[in-house]
Parts: sequence; structure tokens; C-alpha cells
Amino acid sequence: MKNFKNKVAAITGAGSGIGQQLAVLLAKQGCHLSLSDINEKGLAQTVELVKQYPVTVTTKVLDVSNRDAVKQWAQETVHDHGAVNMIFNNAGVALGSTVEGASYEDLEWIVGINFWGVVYGTKEFLPFIKQTKDGHIINISSIFGLTSQPTQSAYNATKFAVRGFTESLRQELDIEKSGVSSLCVHPGGIRTNIAKAAKMNDSLKSLGMDPNKSIKQFDKFLRTPPEEAARQILNAVLKDKRRLLIGTDARVVDTFQRLFPTGYQRLAAIATKMM
Repeated sequence: MKNFKNKVAAITGAGSGIGQQLAVLLAKQGCHLSLSDINEKGLAQTVELVKQYPVTVTTKVLDVSNRDAVKQWAQETVHDHGAVNMIFNNAGVALGSTVEGASYEDLEWIVGINFWGVVYGTKEFLPFIKQTKDGHIINISSIFGLTSQPTQSAYNATKFAVRGFTESLRQELDIEKSGVSSLCVHPGGIRTNIAKAAKMNDSLKSLGMDPNKSIKQFDKFLRTPPEEAARQILNAVLKDKRRLLIGTDARVVDTFQRLFPTGYQRLAAIATKMM
């Protein structure tokens, strides 16, 4: 893909953070938008931000863990725009809990959004994107898709899954030579609401951690502006990169786990005790 002008992009989690900034930057470059989010108010705010640009914008209040709803959204996108070139599977949530303390309901909740949401978005949009012969699938993993952390077993599991799913997809697309490619994104600490909106439970106390304090401390590590993350993602799409690490923290963590593939766990455990 050489540029985004007159292309059509579908974005999940478009009501805030990275998803919202992707919408703004794409609209500036003449890309038409199909936006979704579970938060109707957030979607409306994004529409306000992009209405100054001469592009077609459609919206849908969407729970990405609902397969039928995602399927319907993909069909509506093609019906309303005539085609779709890109899907940004960006929607995500966080859960802070020990393995023992996590309820099955919370585990199913985070897997449904963070992993199945990506799977549904990929599978429902991929056939339509292939029809354009000029498309891209962008799946958002995380720095926690590179290393594991105490209290983040569920989040780690979903983000490692997104990484494996997307890297396998990329190889298949390379073989098929259909004009479609994929990108796996590993953001570090991005200044979004994910920490404040995270579910935390009292099981953290068994590790000597205060759930409320942990949210505040984690939020302090979210330093990269979402607009910078969005800019880097779009540049990576144009360069057809396989993987994108966003932020110095992501690059440091990636290097550290390459040098110390098991040793990093000791450091993570020590850091957790200090929180």
C-alpha cells in the first residue's frame, strides 16, 4: 500500500486512545472510515474530530467479542463504502489478578475482547479486503506480548496469542501473494485510559500489592502520546513491516528478553514486589 487516499479503513476501539488517533490521521490523508467502539459517546467524539475532512465516516456501537455483531459490521462496512482495505483490530481491555484469584468470568471477558475480538475482526474482514488486492490487517498486541509479568497472566495470554495469530497470518499472506499483508503492533506504555479502566481484584494483596495503588503506578508508565503511536503504526503499514515496537520501553523489553529469555522473569518479580 503506497498511500491511504480513497482507501477504506475499519477501526475497533475507535472511541479513544490509539483508535481515535488512527481515525484522525487517516481522515487527514483522505481515507474513508468505518469506526466501531462499545462506547457510543467516545465514537461521537471521534466523529467530531474527523468531520472537518472530506471523507465518508460510518459508525457502529460494537462489542468485538460478539462474533455475529462483528460479521454484520464487516458486511455493513462493505455495503456502505463499497469496499474495505484495512482493519485495525485495536479494541482491548486489561485485568490485574493472580492466576489463582482470577474468576473464570473475568478470564472469558478478557479473552473474548483481546483475542477473539481480533480473530473475528480478521476473519470477517479478510475476504472483503482480499477483493481489493491492496489491503492490510493490523492487529494490536502489546509489550506484554513479548514478556510476561506477575498479575498479568490473562492479559499476557491474550497478547501472546495475538502475536502468534498475526505472525502466522502474515506468513500465509506472503505465500498467497494476494496483495494483502498484516502487521503485529507491540505498544509500550501509551497514554490511554486502559490502566484506569482495568479490572483489578484483591488477589493482588497476596503478592503484597495494593490494587488501587497499582493502577496509579502503572498509569505513570504510560508516556507515549496515542497520536505518536498512531503515526508510527501508519508508517509501518506503508513500509509493510512485520512487527512494530512502539516506545523506548518496548524496545528495551524486547532486547532484554532476547538477551535473557528466562532471566527477565526474576527482574519482573522483583519489580512487582516494589509496587
